[in-house]
Amino acid sequence: MRKATMQVTTHRPMELVDITAQVEGHLKESGVISGICHLYNPHTTAALTINEGADPAVQSDIIMALRQIMPFDLPFEHAEGNSPAHLLASLFGASEMIFIEKGRLQLGTWQKIYFCEFDGPRSRKVALRIMEER
Repeated sequence: MRKATMQVTTHRPMELVDITAQVEGHLKESGVISGICHLYNPHTTAALTINEGADPAVQSDIIMALRQIMPFDLPFEHAEGNSPAHLLASLFGASEMIFIEKGRLQLGTWQKIYFCEFDGPRSRKVALRIMEER
């Protein structure tokens, strides 16, 4: 099993950061041919998702749509003022699991792994575990 903590730096309040290459680098170093890759985000105002990576407009469209559907101006009680980020993180989720076959992540043709920042800019971490099938 390979364990790692990946660093992710975000630059905007809401942003989708492609972390696929980082994950693939850890997979290559692990030497695992068949197994599972678990990713976990320990932050309450960020998330992980898998979505299209071929057209960068998809990421900006997702952010645009989230800004339209999330009411940022409700009278939230949370003192920090980032309740919408907490809600979005809950909707997306804190983890992803990807199968590994023949030493490759089993992502679809257009899929990439994204760290979803909802309360940036910040320096974040993602925990990674690559487990070999036995």
